[in-house]
Amino acid sequence: MVRKRAVPPAVDVWAATRDAFVSVLVDLDEERSRLPSGCAGWAVRDLVFHCLCDLRRGLVALHTPADREPDRDAVDYWADWVPGTDGSPADRKLSRIVAELHPDFTELRDLYAETSAALLHAAAGTAPGERVATQGHVLTADDLVRTLAVEATIHHLDLIVSLPGAPGPSPEGLAEVRRTLDGLLGHPAPEAWDDARYALIATGRAALSDAEAGDPGVDAGRFPLFG
Repeated sequence: MVRKRAVPPAVDVWAATRDAFVSVLVDLDEERSRLPSGCAGWAVRDLVFHCLCDLRRGLVALHTPADREPDRDAVDYWADWVPGTDGSPADRKLSRIVAELHPDFTELRDLYAETSAALLHAAAGTAPGERVATQGHVLTADDLVRTLAVEATIHHLDLIVSLPGAPGPSPEGLAEVRRTLDGLLGHPAPEAWDDARYALIATGRAALSDAEAGDPGVDAGRFPLFG
């Protein structure tokens, strides 16, 4: 039997996701910020800048009301992100360059902390069903915030690749990732797959083992689900 989990409000998911991410940053110094992340070609500081840009996009979206019906929800939003096409080389280079313009990592850390808190405040003050625009699409505010939590949670896993002992993503964020991936897959993944492992497999960060590929109901050719 598939274990059903309660679905918390999007604002609560973001609050937990944000707190977990910031808890990693508070213990980072300049030297450790230059360790490799799980995103090819990016150090930890580059990834933090990329995530900061996503927060800013979210803030803009929450203040950009739309006058048409949503054409994406928290699940099918990710259908546009085809595996292997997440960001152009120019965008990746730009993140490295701009991150380097912050000579002290604490500047990036503090910017992320305050911007993520501002996003939480904005999300809490926006009706969940309000229609907002981002990246050429319209979503409800609730769905937008859930997509932001999914991205931050997956990048949290990238963030700690070279940081043994660092706190992992929040259970709320990982559960949101799992709900999203199950939606894309069309059915629940095996319960034996823990949330973090599922996230890594489904986003192409880890390969299916022979045992996982042989799990009943798993269509190995469907993975990764998005990149």
